Amino acid sequence: MEAVRRIDPRLLAIAGAAFISVSAILFRLSGVSSGTAALFRCALALPVLAPLALWERRRAGPRRRGAVDVAAGLLLGADLVLWGASIERVGAGIATVLVNVQVVVVPLLALAVLGERPTRRFAFAVPVMLTGVALAGGLAGHGTGSDPVAGIAFGTAAGAAYAGYLFLTRVAGRGQRHRAQPVLLSTCGAGVMAVALGAPWQGVDVTPGWAALGWLAALSMTGQVCGWMLIGAALPRLRAEEGGTLLLLQPVLAVAFGAAVLGERPGIVQIAGCALVLAAVRLAGRPRAERSDSERAPSPPGTVHRRDDSAARAAARSRVGTRA
Repeated sequence: MEAVRRIDPRLLAIAGAAFISVSAILFRLSGVSSGTAALFRCALALPVLAPLALWERRRAGPRRRGAVDVAAGLLLGADLVLWGASIERVGAGIATVLVNVQVVVVPLLALAVLGERPTRRFAFAVPVMLTGVALAGGLAGHGTGSDPVAGIAFGTAAGAAYAGYLFLTRVAGRGQRHRAQPVLLSTCGAGVMAVALGAPWQGVDVTPGWAALGWLAALSMTGQVCGWMLIGAALPRLRAEEGGTLLLLQPVLAVAFGAAVLGERPGIVQIAGCALVLAAVRLAGRPRAERSDSERAPSPPGTVHRRDDSAARAAARSRVGTRA
C-alpha cells in the first residue's frame, strides 16, 4: 500500500477510469438488468475485498470514517440502478452526459463544504468537456428514447448520486492509509441499495445463468475492485476539479474498448468528441504553477526577513572578494 502512495495520483485516476470504462461492455455482454448487474457487481467483489481489508486492518489498524464509506456506497448503488434506467428511457448518449455532471457538482460540493475554489481554467474547460462527452457518447444521431422526461430525471439523479459518491470518497480518504477497507464498506452499501432500489423497480434475477455470471464476475473485478481501489487511492490526493476531470476519460476509453473488444466503429463525430474531451482534460488537469517569490503576498510592514546564516556569510565573502 505504501508503494501506491508514491505513484502520481493522476496516473492512478486514469488507470481506475480505464478499469471502470470496461464496465459498460461487460454489462452489455452479460445481458442482465441494471439492478441484477449492480447486485452481482457488488456481491462477487466481497470474497476478494474482505481478505484484503482484513490484511490491511492488521497492518494499518481499524478504519475510521466507516459510516462515510457506507453512505458513499449507498449513493453508488443508486447511481448504478438509476443510470441503467436512464439509458433504457433516453438513450446511452444523453444518459452518459447526465451522469457526468459530476465534473461540475463535485467541485461545487468542495467549494461549499471545504472552501476549495476551482481554477478559472477549469471553468473555461467545463463546456468543452461536456460537449465532448456528449459527442463521444453518441448523442448526435440518437433519438430521445421512449420516455425522455423520465430518462432525463433518472440520469440527472444518477449524476448527482455519482458526484456524492466521489465527494464522500475523497473526504473520507484524506489522511488515511486504507485502500481495501473503504471499498469493501462502500461495496456493501452499494449492494444494499441495489437490492432496495432495483428489486421492486426492475427486478433482480438471482440465477442469471453461468455465462452471465462469468461476465458479471469480470465486471466485478474490473469495475468494482480494481477501478474503485485505484480511484479511491487517487481522489484524496487530487483537487476536486482535477479528479472529476480525469474521470471524464471513462467515455473516451469506453469508445476505444468498444472498438477493440466488440468491433464497434466510432463515427467521425464520436472521434471528434473524444478529441475534445482529451484536450479539455489536458487543459483543466494541468497542475497549478508554483508562485514565484515576486508573486507571493507581501509581508506585513515591519516584518524582518531572516536569511540563513551560512548563506549570509557566503554572500559577504563574495562581496569582499569582489571589492578586492
